Amino acid sequence: MAARRFVVEADGGSRGNPGPAGYGAVVRDGDTGQILAETAEFIGHATNNVAEYKGLIAGLRAAREIDPGASVDVRMDSKLVVEQMSGRWRIKHPDMRPLAAEAREVFPRGTVQYTWIPREKNKEADRLANEAMDAGKAGRQWEPRPAAAPAQAAEEPEPLETAAPKAGWAAPADLGTPTTLVLLRHGETHLTPEKRFSGSGGTDPELSEKGRWQAERAAEALAARGSIQAVVASPMRRTRQTAEAVAARLGLDVRYEEGLREVDFGAWEGLTFAEARERYPDDLTAWLGSTKARPTGGGESFATLTHRVGVARDKLLARYPGKTVLVVSHVSPIKTLVRLALGAPPDSLYRMELSAASFCAVQYYADGNASLRLLNDTGHLR
Repeated sequence: MAARRFVVEADGGSRGNPGPAGYGAVVRDGDTGQILAETAEFIGHATNNVAEYKGLIAGLRAAREIDPGASVDVRMDSKLVVEQMSGRWRIKHPDMRPLAAEAREVFPRGTVQYTWIPREKNKEADRLANEAMDAGKAGRQWEPRPAAAPAQAAEEPEPLETAAPKAGWAAPADLGTPTTLVLLRHGETHLTPEKRFSGSGGTDPELSEKGRWQAERAAEALAARGSIQAVVASPMRRTRQTAEAVAARLGLDVRYEEGLREVDFGAWEGLTFAEARERYPDDLTAWLGSTKARPTGGGESFATLTHRVGVARDKLLARYPGKTVLVVSHVSPIKTLVRLALGAPPDSLYRMELSAASFCAVQYYADGNASLRLLNDTGHLR
């Protein structure tokens, strides 16, 4: 039976930093978005960072009480906590180290991942933290709302699947320079020619000799284009190697974004489509028929992927307004970005062909419109 997946949204705050502080956390079902648990507490005099870490710990513990064998996606608007818990930033402050160690002990290593989200998408945890601080100011402890309130569900947090406004024949002239995401699929690995499932739950293969050649050709093409201002990539080995080849040619650094990694194909990792159908026919049929179905063995559903990629997209648009950004990713995330830009139905993913080291490009405007400019361009590989 596939392991359950939870989403933990956590936050903490301090009125004075340091000052009266509290935290809040929400545990959601990873597939339906239903709130399964809420927790909050006034913790006295503390800093924002201490409160945020305590909110993380409380959220993880609440998730463990529901199912200690689950996998967890933590979403916080604290860049510090997300980067430190992901291992990308050092933990220098002595008050943070024991809290980080405590958070790592709640679930087994490898079962928790961390994603930064904007504050406006962390409203429930923020509300709980403020309720806890208000309760502390009144000399009492926070109490949860009536049981019916947390039972509300959301398929996927908005606005990831909302329809964009109609663009008409041309974008209005006063919207400013659009943000352009140039989407580059990584070069070939040894699994690519055989069309085997190769996601984030498998062996993380490196580029093959041909894949390295493809990455160099992509780098040459982008250098000739001359418009790339930043490089962002999935942290997997094949995307890192592709991005580093391009960034070296352009004289840019690579920024890694966890939300751009390939979908986890569970027990299908390394199999061809035919092999997966032979071994797991019912699971494969269900997966093809529903965005909520997960691969055999606890992989990711396309609904989960859509939300993760949508959050990553929103982060890029907020960080690089009006710029041209190279995004080095995988088949499923790139197809998802294209689908969302077009407002196309989920099954359109099965009607797109993306070759290794191919380019796509999407422009995003200030009014929410998106325009697909390029799809599966392989001219640089001929």
